[in-house]
Parts: sequence; structure tokens; C-alpha cells
Amino acid sequence: MLKDFVSKNLINGEWLESQGGKTFKNINPANEADVIGEFQESSKSDVNYAVTSARLAFKGWAMTPAAKRAEIIFDIGQALIEEKEEYAQLMTREMGKTLAETRGDVQEAIDMAFYAAGEGRRMFGETVPSESKYKWAMSKRVPLGVVGCITPWNFPLAIPSWKIFPALIAGNTVVIKPAEDTPATVIKFAELCNRLLPKGVLNVVTGYGDAGEHLVNHSLVDFVSFTGSTATGTKVAENCAKNGKPYSLEMGGKNVIIVMDDADLELACDGVVWGAFGTSGQRCTATSRVLVHKDIHDKFVDMLVAKTATLKVGDGSNEDTDVGPVINEKQRNKILNYILANEAKMVCGGISDNNFIHPTIYVDCHKDMKMMREEIFGPVLGVIKVDNFEEAVSVANHCDYGLSAAIYTKDVNQAFHFIEQIETGICYVNASTIGAEIQLPFGGIKGTGNGHREAGRTMLDNVTEWKSIYVDYSGKLQKAQIDH
Repeated sequence: MLKDFVSKNLINGEWLESQGGKTFKNINPANEADVIGEFQESSKSDVNYAVTSARLAFKGWAMTPAAKRAEIIFDIGQALIEEKEEYAQLMTREMGKTLAETRGDVQEAIDMAFYAAGEGRRMFGETVPSESKYKWAMSKRVPLGVVGCITPWNFPLAIPSWKIFPALIAGNTVVIKPAEDTPATVIKFAELCNRLLPKGVLNVVTGYGDAGEHLVNHSLVDFVSFTGSTATGTKVAENCAKNGKPYSLEMGGKNVIIVMDDADLELACDGVVWGAFGTSGQRCTATSRVLVHKDIHDKFVDMLVAKTATLKVGDGSNEDTDVGPVINEKQRNKILNYILANEAKMVCGGISDNNFIHPTIYVDCHKDMKMMREEIFGPVLGVIKVDNFEEAVSVANHCDYGLSAAIYTKDVNQAFHFIEQIETGICYVNASTIGAEIQLPFGGIKGTGNGHREAGRTMLDNVTEWKSIYVDYSGKLQKAQIDH
């Protein structure tokens, strides 16, 4: 069980109860009798104190040499290695996905820590020629100030690390509001960070949507980084726009795999099953649609059904489990509503046992079905038969989202046409739609986001501003453009 103090908010280096006096319970989705702990239902006053503390800590942290900030983040990464299994066990308990996946979640945070730490020796600006004699023209990155982060429950450590580490290495301070379904992992992570960071640099407030709204609207928050549902992300965008506040959104997906007639079908089958049913389909990059060439359609569907039948559904803490529970009753009911709509022919699954939903596959789907256009966020896959490559790309792009897509083919020309024509921020050739690596930008287009990217070298773009600098050492007034 968690220690009593870690169920409190972290504000200005101290563990504090909510000023409103309210708490909420964190429940294991695989066993609803298992209460992980009680967490603070943060009020507007709690959020205000956290943001104010972050603002007061900002100047000192920003003035700390970037290389020194990097050393601290590196040390956090090292500590995560040592505590990896503890994090994985806790994460599986509060979120439900298998231990193999939660270990991967922790590893992603470790990778991000080391990658971000490396930027402490880089964070490149530019030095460019001036149009005038005896004059330097250059630019540098500067921190924004206080970064407000709102994170989802499906990657309780990896996604917070994507937001926190870049913000910190750039010299910002942070207030994070984790998802109410998975506060324990972030609180445990904050406990680690609090041992190494100056007080006020990282602050955590737990709670529901109103706490997130207070964070978004606070006048001392300089930037909001949000990952979550499209509905909530739209509200974040509206509120930030009213206040003239920059923000980044990472929202939904309706991801697709194209399986061509020349594909390695065993490999493609493995990729579709992993993409559709890994994390019980609860990834923004999960495979929700598969478009199969007509010449191999029937054979491939039979392979999919057979492979899916081998998956073991159960408590993610058991090492032999393949598919864990969905996160809560609300999400379970949402997924079941899509299943019960019976828009197409079900060939496997459709069974629910509490929060455990068995992997479900539909065939004879078409592109305009509700289940083929809306994000289900569960273990439900729809199959569409296509005549050729051109139709496959057209159907794939017939979507309001644009996050991740994949193709299985042995034709290199076809693969590159796919790369050029697919309307997504991430694409794969002969791999599934899940499994992005931290050294490349992560994000999507259309309804998936607002153009920002996380991870990779672009991770600093969200959390810094550019400052252009001109140094004139001519000893006289030079008039740019006019003298020229």
C-alpha cells in the first residue's frame, strides 16, 4: 500500500491536504474491491497555491545552468531504473494494463529523462550572418515560465515524462494535474523528483476536471500541455484562446493498418492484433481499423480470429495475461454501446465480464459506419475489404483524426507512396500503429491535435520561446535595411 503522505498534493516541496478537505478513492480496475488509496480532490485554492509556488520558483530554476538541470534529470532517470519494477507493479494495479506494458511505460520515462538531459548540453540556437558590418545576429531559446500539464490515465508515467522533462530542462517550472484514475503513479514519481529538485519546481495537484480547468485558466500559467479526449481538449483550447494563452493538444485517433496482397500475413496479423488489443485498445495510437486487400481478405480474417482467440484476458498483474481490464465502468459502458450497436458482422469477442472486455472483431464494415469514424478507445477492431492500394489510402484518409497509420507490403514503391499520401503525423511500414520512440516527434493532424509535437528534438518547441539577439560592435549607428 502507499504511504499515507504520498496521497497528498505536492506543493512548494511539501505534501499537503486539499484546502477543501475532500478526497477521492483510486480503484484497481481489475479488482474493484482493491482500493489503492485516497487522493486529494484539489480546490481552486490548491491550484492557486501550486501555481504561485511554481511562479516563485521559476527565476531561480531558470537561472540554474542548463547543464546542472540536466544532471538532476539524469539522476531522476537513474533512480527510475532502480525503482522500475515498483512503478510497473503500481501502474498495473491502478491502470490495469499488463506488467510487460507497464514496464515499457517506465522505460519510456527513463528514455525521455536521458534524452531530455542531453539537451542540457545542446538546446541549439542559431548564429547567422548580419547584413551589416561588425554585427552579430543570433538566437536562443528561453523558458516560458510556468507550464501547466494535464495528463491521461493510459500512460500514467510515460506521458507525464514527455511533458515534465522537456519543460524542466528548458528552465520552466511545472504544475501537473494527473488523471483522476491514475494519480498514484504520478504521486510516486513526484516523491522521487522532490528529493532532487528545488522546492516549487514541480508541483502536483490531484483531482477532477474542475481542478484541471482552474489550472488552464490561471493567469500565472504561461503554457498548457494537454493530452486526453477530444471533448476535453476542445474546452482547453477554448479557455486558452479566451486568455490569449499558448497551448498544445494531443487528443484522439482512429488509426488504420493497410494489409496489401503481397504482405507477410503472419507479420501483419501479429501487428494488427498487437495494435488493436495491446493496452486493451486504450491507446491514442491503437489500431481501430484494418483495410485488407480483397485477394487475401478471407484468409487474413481467419488468421486474425485465430490469433485473437489465443489472447488471455485477465488481471494484468499475472505475467501470462495478454489483455487487461478497461479503466473503469464508464469506459466499459461506452465500449459496450459500440459493440451492442451491431453495425457490422461480429466474428469474435463481444463478451464483457466486469471491466474485462474480450477482444472484438467486426467484418463487412464500411468507412461511414459510426464505429469506423469515432474513437472507441477499447478492444474493438473493424475490418474493411478494399480492391486496391488507391482505395485503401482513400478510405484510410476518410477520417476526422490523423495520428498513426501503417501498411504491410513488400513493394518498396507502394510503401513510399503510402508514406507520402497518408494523412497522419506518424506512419509505419511493416510495423503496427503503436510503438512510437521518444527520439522522433509524436503527434498528429486533423482532429488529433493543434500541430504541436512532443518528444524528439521538437519537444522543446512547446516549452520555449525564441529570443533574437543583435550585437553591434561597429561603434556607430547602423540602420538595418535602410543602409543596405
